[in-house]
Amino acid sequence: MNLGLQNKVIVVSGGAKGIGEGIVRVLAVEGALPVIIGRSDADNKALLTELKAQGFHGDSVVAELTVPAECEKAISEIVQKHGRIDGLVNNAGVNDGVGLEKGNYTAFIESLHRNLVHYYLLAHHALPHLIRSKGAIVNIGSKTAETGQGNTSAYAAANGGRNALTREWAVELLPHGIRVNAVIVAECYTPLYQRWIQTLPNPEEKLRDITAKIPLGNRMTTAEEIANAVAFLLSERSSHTTGQLIHVDGGYVHLDRAL
Repeated sequence: MNLGLQNKVIVVSGGAKGIGEGIVRVLAVEGALPVIIGRSDADNKALLTELKAQGFHGDSVVAELTVPAECEKAISEIVQKHGRIDGLVNNAGVNDGVGLEKGNYTAFIESLHRNLVHYYLLAHHALPHLIRSKGAIVNIGSKTAETGQGNTSAYAAANGGRNALTREWAVELLPHGIRVNAVIVAECYTPLYQRWIQTLPNPEEKLRDITAKIPLGNRMTTAEEIANAVAFLLSERSSHTTGQLIHVDGGYVHLDRAL
């Protein structure tokens, strides 16, 4: 797309798999230097090796983002190595099924650390560097904050928090010229999604039922389609867009699924 992201250092949490992998691939093709933050060194390096073989660049840092100190350490390592941060994509998380009836305090708090707290911490620690570069932040969110899903109170709450932080940060960072937006995902077929669908009775039938209710094309959104929106929001092509929740979902959330 030639979005002017050449040589930009873009941090992508959870960038080795699923939606994060799609984002890293698109950023690499755009000429950026995506830096994966992920817990698995093997997964991180496997993707980077593939990208290098294709002539693209990238890097990675190993961190367990549920541990607050590791969020700060990850950002510090990236800055020490690359000297700058031009963009942050908060993406890491998992729909972990901590519900109201079957959940408990400990599980709820742990889920918030898996899905929300590190969004804040990575942004907090990256902020001085984003101020210097007048960079951008993109938060990946989920439809669960708006539609509900059932039996996933913590994940829904975390995504409500992601939406709120997107708009709060957009306001707070106006004086610095830092734009903050979110891309909201509904149904995207990733390895985690596949793992979840296989836990259900008649998974293939359930998958057909879900995709039939996605208005545009009756199909899942691809990771690349989400990544294209993220790359646009990171770029100067979206120079007057901030505080927005962009739904890349085939109309799932806002259109009548009876269509």
